Amino acid sequence: MKQFFRYWLPPLAWMGLIFFFSAQPDLPSAPGPWLDTLLKKIGHALGYGILAWLYLRLLVARRLLVARRLLVARRLLVARRALRGRFRHPAAARAIALCLTMAYALSDEYHQTFVPGRNGTLWDVGVDGLGALGAMLLAQRLQRRQTTARQETGAQ
Repeated sequence: MKQFFRYWLPPLAWMGLIFFFSAQPDLPSAPGPWLDTLLKKIGHALGYGILAWLYLRLLVARRLLVARRLLVARRLLVARRALRGRFRHPAAARAIALCLTMAYALSDEYHQTFVPGRNGTLWDVGVDGLGALGAMLLAQRLQRRQTTARQETGAQ
């Protein structure tokens, strides 16, 4: 239950928040139309970037939990490496997080087609995808920094 609240609840709650705002027929607007569009697109990108990061966090945690179980059974050397944070394929976790985010973005835009005064567009899905991609590129960069720092610390 502790794992649910720590890893599963944040992305589910964030998805609920996105759904809530998507279901609003009329959101407040900024003074100018160009500023309104800009702020909404930035909001889309940030919102879905956060969702992608939460998915990645969940996927990495799930992998660690599985690795711990395997380590207890002492079946695989890979489990020990994963437990120490050396994932064999961290890019796979980022790709899965990106795909999950895009799937939710598509479903959210479809949902908006049923809300009076709103419309779902592929343009918004693209902006959502750019936000998620940005979050995954940031996660990759942070992971590389951690790996480099560990190697430098271990080498000294």
